[in-house]
Amino acid sequence: MVHLFSGWRQGLGVLAGCGLLVALGFGNAAGAAPPGLRDALIVNEDNSHFFGSRPAEAMTRQGVEALIDGYAGSAVTHLFLNPNSMRTSYRSAVRDAIWEPVNGVVPTGLWPLNAKRLDAAGLDPYAIWIARCRHHGISPWVSMRMNDVHVADEPESFLHSEFWRQHPELRRLPGGPAVPWVNQAMNYAHPAVREHQLALVRELLERYDADGLELDWMRFGFHLTPGKEAEEKEILAGVVREVRQLTEAWAQRRGHPIRLGVRVPAHPDAAAGLGMDAVDWAKRGWVDLIVPCPFWSTSDFDIPLELWHERLGDRASAVTVAPGFEHNLRPWPQAKPVANDLATLRGFAASARQRGADALYLFNWMDSQTRPVSAEDYARVIREGLGESVLARAPRRHPLTYRDTVPVGFPNGVQLPVELKGAGTATVTLAATRRAGDTRASVVIGLAEREGVAQVRLRVGVNGRELPAGEPLASLSGLSATARAWQFPCSPDDLRNGANVVGLELLSPAEGQQVTWVEIRVNSP
Repeated sequence: MVHLFSGWRQGLGVLAGCGLLVALGFGNAAGAAPPGLRDALIVNEDNSHFFGSRPAEAMTRQGVEALIDGYAGSAVTHLFLNPNSMRTSYRSAVRDAIWEPVNGVVPTGLWPLNAKRLDAAGLDPYAIWIARCRHHGISPWVSMRMNDVHVADEPESFLHSEFWRQHPELRRLPGGPAVPWVNQAMNYAHPAVREHQLALVRELLERYDADGLELDWMRFGFHLTPGKEAEEKEILAGVVREVRQLTEAWAQRRGHPIRLGVRVPAHPDAAAGLGMDAVDWAKRGWVDLIVPCPFWSTSDFDIPLELWHERLGDRASAVTVAPGFEHNLRPWPQAKPVANDLATLRGFAASARQRGADALYLFNWMDSQTRPVSAEDYARVIREGLGESVLARAPRRHPLTYRDTVPVGFPNGVQLPVELKGAGTATVTLAATRRAGDTRASVVIGLAEREGVAQVRLRVGVNGRELPAGEPLASLSGLSATARAWQFPCSPDDLRNGANVVGLELLSPAEGQQVTWVEIRVNSP
């Protein structure tokens, strides 16, 4: 959910985008067998996007079905449908609905109004979407946000449940500051919080006949007493165990498997350190899918998939590990975000596949608003997917970012910005991959706006090899915090699968300069 919470954009542009997807070759795959998780391309549809991006006249069965029809016949194998934050986007028996009043004030945004319109018409969009997914051979899952605290610093927002509002004592930092928002997330150490969340799990399983349930622990990634997350991790384990028992019971009643997935921090030790020990959950036989991923601040291009598989041991063959990719790029936490593009997506996918990804997962990559690329490029991703034939010889970008969800004291991988002074040198390490058929490569270095930046000369090397002089980069699009950038050519043979060390030396001028961006480009023009 990266769009604003009021003043939702209206109009027909989104629907036109869906039509474009069809026009570009999407067909009807009705009758196909439900796909398995291995080699899946998973797209998460959040709880607000559809309602906040369509006009009121689209709140019909046909309008609801059109969302799924946009993915028909595409490379997308799974749609994970998210019905909740603190409130639900349908009329629930155990949660406030998104359109219900807050202290007597009725929400007026497009999201709550459209959700209410569907309810008044007797239409449950999630039930319709699940059926429509199966019609098109797409596997439908329900994705539950386990601790969403968007705009926790706005206590009267329509996003907040009455449970959260009435029980500040059940939060992680009662009476503490509301920023960062996770201070005011619910604390699962309290039995009342666990029961509140499990009540929604029970309702979702009873109400919706999906192929799987995802527990989205990355909304917002902090669920236990600050500083005690590791020692309290059995609390979250108990929740996962109970959910697994529920999915197995409902699988018996439905007559088909109901898989259980979890979204957790990108590094297995960071996940365990925050109480989300997905490796342990998998070894106990409770989960079928692990999505190691960032929160939202940045995409993570160095998710250690080989470490996940190593930790899973003999359970690795039974559990699908699907690294998650986000909307944003940031080189360090305080930097201004920029959006991903096709080349960064393909760089992420190529590295993930080389490191053993079983599947790929896109978050905040919906068909409008949160989509980081143009409608045309989104259509291309959905139509072509991210398989080997697509990645072969395609332009790729491998930028240096960091890890945005870690316990206190755990390394987050921040290496930028770097200060360079006359005769000073520095190195940074970033993940990339080389592939058969790669034809060219380069290292891109970006600098901040500083005195003398126009006259800068740099010496750059990669993996111990000095590179030829760089050329100024014509476009700074897709680079954060950068006033000037250079592209230093290298051979694809100079690159390594995994860690690549880039050496930097400021030759002139003597004034200090700040390196704000480093990336490896492959097959780029």
